[in-house]
Amino acid sequence: MIRNHNKYFKLISLTLMALIAVFISPSLFAHGVDDATERFITTNLGIAFIPYLYIGAKHMITGYDHILFLNGVIFFLYRGKDVIIYVSLFTLGHSITLFLGVGAMLHVNPYLIDAIIGFSIIYKGFDNLNGFKRLWGFQPNTKIAVLVFGLFHGFGLATKLLQFEFDQQGMLVNLLAFNIGVEIGQFLALILVLIMLHIWRRHESFLRFSAATNTALMAAGFLFVMYQLTGYYTVS
Repeated sequence: MIRNHNKYFKLISLTLMALIAVFISPSLFAHGVDDATERFITTNLGIAFIPYLYIGAKHMITGYDHILFLNGVIFFLYRGKDVIIYVSLFTLGHSITLFLGVGAMLHVNPYLIDAIIGFSIIYKGFDNLNGFKRLWGFQPNTKIAVLVFGLFHGFGLATKLLQFEFDQQGMLVNLLAFNIGVEIGQFLALILVLIMLHIWRRHESFLRFSAATNTALMAAGFLFVMYQLTGYYTVS
């Protein structure tokens, strides 16, 4: 019975690593806007609050780069207060640049901005491994880093929308709906991850596999960066 119990929790402890491994699959690098969503964005006229709410939530749930970064952010956060603070900083960052990017029509090369988002994943995995203190003897301000990377993640969201020509009438309301949807999707994804982490942290396998999990996180970020830079040099 004990042996089966240990196997069960070992399986749970490896779940996040398995998810990260799935995200490394090249077929998932092209996470973007599906054909139906593209048709809606380009043909819709006026305010469409609920559809844009759905599009935002769907994009965040399927936006594995954003979710991987947030997984790294909350990986070693044990108090609910800290989770709220860091997630709020990330939300503030990507909300600012989402509205700024779309409102001012700031076209940023999607490959470069996505490469920076990939780098944010590498950064957080390295930070979780205590890499800065081990190699250079200092610890960057994590709150500032999360806010700054949130700004880049917001530009990433903006570039996805700016790839399409959409009706300017009702844009502010639709953009607000999209951003609310992003937060809903983010909340649902984080709830699942927090439940998994809560279960995992109660067992010794958490510390045993935490280094391997964050190494896998860095590997996923590295492959994502390489993929985006390859696209930049071959397509742009």
